[in-house]
Amino acid sequence: MPRVAQVPRELAFLPFRASRAIASGLLTKRMLRGRSWHRLLPDVYVHADGYQPDDHRMWCDAVALTLPPGAAICGRSAAYLWGVPLLDRRSPVSVVLPGTYRPRRRERVVVSYYRLPAGDITRFANLPVTTPARTAFDLGRLLPRVEAVVAVDALLARRVVRVDTLAGYLAAHPPCPGIRQLRQVLALAEPLSGSPMETRLRLVLVDGGLPPPVAQHEVHDHRGRFVGRVDLAYPRWRIAIEYEGDHHRERTQFRRDVARLNDLRACGWLVLRFTADDVLRHPERIIALVHQAVAERGRPTRSGGQPC
Repeated sequence: MPRVAQVPRELAFLPFRASRAIASGLLTKRMLRGRSWHRLLPDVYVHADGYQPDDHRMWCDAVALTLPPGAAICGRSAAYLWGVPLLDRRSPVSVVLPGTYRPRRRERVVVSYYRLPAGDITRFANLPVTTPARTAFDLGRLLPRVEAVVAVDALLARRVVRVDTLAGYLAAHPPCPGIRQLRQVLALAEPLSGSPMETRLRLVLVDGGLPPPVAQHEVHDHRGRFVGRVDLAYPRWRIAIEYEGDHHRERTQFRRDVARLNDLRACGWLVLRFTADDVLRHPERIIALVHQAVAERGRPTRSGGQPC
């Protein structure tokens, strides 16, 4: 019976530099040519047990091994490491490099060139990554406007960064590209946003000329009993606006939604429900329906939308 090859513990799951492993006597060049190892980048390998081609974290680990001093994982990849998944797991790793360093282009790496202050780089699980404030700063100024608001909302909602922290970082930062947009993004940011699609729905309303809705509004009946929490609301008109994701199709969730909808209607609330298709492909329908609902509801109620 052939003997099973022993895999050094240091190389069992995480990417590693082949040259260092060979110099340490853990492997030989001949062993690396076998099926047990996968080449990720020049001089960077991973054992077959740790190879997951669509795992963004694995690629972050691999790319980090190639970064020079002063470089860091940034942008959406940094947000991913901070626990905010804004990208497809197959997306390339975003890094920022000092302007004087020019590596060869890599399929799995997207590079930006500028010098980061030392205080903007920290370590996460031993990886160099932009700080939460710097990550939000870059995403808010460099992504397209809607995606920028989605990113900042998600970072705020996960409590990776706070509005005042980001505002303070922006105020102290010297002028650079995208600052004007970031100010607009901060004005639109909503820490209570429940999901990226809820952020997109909210922006459809605001960009359609409607007042900013209240996020995660709690509705109570005339006795003060909690009835439900709605994604977005205009309390003075008792209009609730809900984003319906795929999870609402599950039987248990569907039953809960029906019961909650009936309770909201009993309290005099109008509930408008929209899907991803509405938000992404037919925003004009959303704007028209909500404008119509506001017109039909007329003036604000005396209660100002407090309990039902």
